[in-house]
Amino acid sequence: MGILIGMVVTFGCLLGGYVAMGGHLDVLVQPFEYVIILGSSFGTFLVGNSNKTIKDTGKAMGEAFKNKVPKQKDYLEVLGLLHALMREMRSKSRSEVEAHIDDPAESTIFQAYPNILKDTPMLNFICDYARLIIIGNARPHEIEALMEEEIHTIQHDALKPKHALQDMADGLPALGIVAAVLGVIKAMGALDQSPEVLGGLIAAALVGTFAGVFFSYGIVGPIAAKVKYVRDKQTRVFTIVKSTLIAYMNGAMPQVALEYGRKTISASDRPTIDQVESETIGGGSGA
Repeated sequence: MGILIGMVVTFGCLLGGYVAMGGHLDVLVQPFEYVIILGSSFGTFLVGNSNKTIKDTGKAMGEAFKNKVPKQKDYLEVLGLLHALMREMRSKSRSEVEAHIDDPAESTIFQAYPNILKDTPMLNFICDYARLIIIGNARPHEIEALMEEEIHTIQHDALKPKHALQDMADGLPALGIVAAVLGVIKAMGALDQSPEVLGGLIAAALVGTFAGVFFSYGIVGPIAAKVKYVRDKQTRVFTIVKSTLIAYMNGAMPQVALEYGRKTISASDRPTIDQVESETIGGGSGA
């Protein structure tokens, strides 16, 4: 919704200001200029990115328009699951804990947190490191280094759509100039026409420069920034898991370890200690 409101404000001020200073909107209606600019830009996007990145860019833009970032309840659900797992690791045998980790879909612990069950990357991340913890051979600093490396990889992959969109935004002004040059070439072929006709052709050519710059800084660039914001928020949850489990490996009690994870959440989204305690005592949404 935020993107749509922003677009309405952007176009409203742009076109409203243009009309207010005496401009004619029909001059801006140059469909072939837009075909050259946007079509060429999309073509370079297809050339410069893998099929996986192309598909993920569409998904990322959908997430950006919906502002699909983790909410406080999502953080509470992750903390609640981690607390349940840590208590299980403290009180149960290795084989009993492994039963939950090896088949999360059938685990009573994971069934209490259905949203995490649906989030395959997060589910695998938690299960993989819980398994390493119960094996007992790895040192905390080794696990932490491995987690940081994996989180870095996750963030890198998550931001590929942002970089793809930003590359499009960076190229659009130049493609606008290309469209303008083609328009000027067309105008030069009509030098024998009346000044009114020649002026219209030159104005149409200049629309290409305007469109390239506007699409870059007014549309594609801001969407790329929004994609980055959303994806950064989504990958931040992995850091919460890392901080919590490393604190537990260093000897912290489960409830204290949760504080290490809770403190990594942005202050505006961070649940209170009482909310975390209520979630862990309640045992998740399925309790």
